[in-house]
Amino acid sequence: MKVVAFKREVQGSGASRRLRISGQTPGIVYGGTEAPLNISLDHNALYHALKKEVFHSSILDLEIDGKTQQVLLRDFQVHAYKQLVLHADFQRVDANAKVHMKVALHFANADVSPAVKLHGATISHVLNEIEVSCLPKDLPEFVTVDLSNIDVGHSLHSADLVLPAGVTIVTHGSNLTIATASVPAGHVAAEAAAAAEPAAADAKPAAKAKK
Repeated sequence: MKVVAFKREVQGSGASRRLRISGQTPGIVYGGTEAPLNISLDHNALYHALKKEVFHSSILDLEIDGKTQQVLLRDFQVHAYKQLVLHADFQRVDANAKVHMKVALHFANADVSPAVKLHGATISHVLNEIEVSCLPKDLPEFVTVDLSNIDVGHSLHSADLVLPAGVTIVTHGSNLTIATASVPAGHVAAEAAAAAEPAAADAKPAAKAKK
């Protein structure tokens, strides 16, 4: 994904405020062997780019004065109540050095799982993103979570995920819970009541015969 930026010579809160009034957003590029570089970006283009999942979890081609370098979006700040991006931070990446990045989880096949198909269970997503480590060229836009085999009372963990080649999960020693399947309390009560009705109906003739 391509991002166009411009070198920003003037710094300070006053300069940043004037920049925002003119429809630009201040930012910075850091990392690698080069010195940090102050930049400005078109606010509207950046605002709409931030709405895209791929912008947050992929290598970006940042063009500054006609020269392109690969970066990752590392942080951004938005106004408390206005639709305004205040600042954006980008980190240069080395093609030969692994990066740590959080990527989104996409859940699939819940409707064909035993939990949902046989028991009407609800599958809860405990995590919606996970941190991975890989070379920049291997960074996935997202990781798919296959729910087709999950059953009631069971959970899916980070060790169960199928990852693209060259990608590993950073869990800091924990087998993280990704999703769980459980039957809603109301559904269980309804099933119990339905099962009790035939038993009650069978008991009534027996009572009358005894009388």
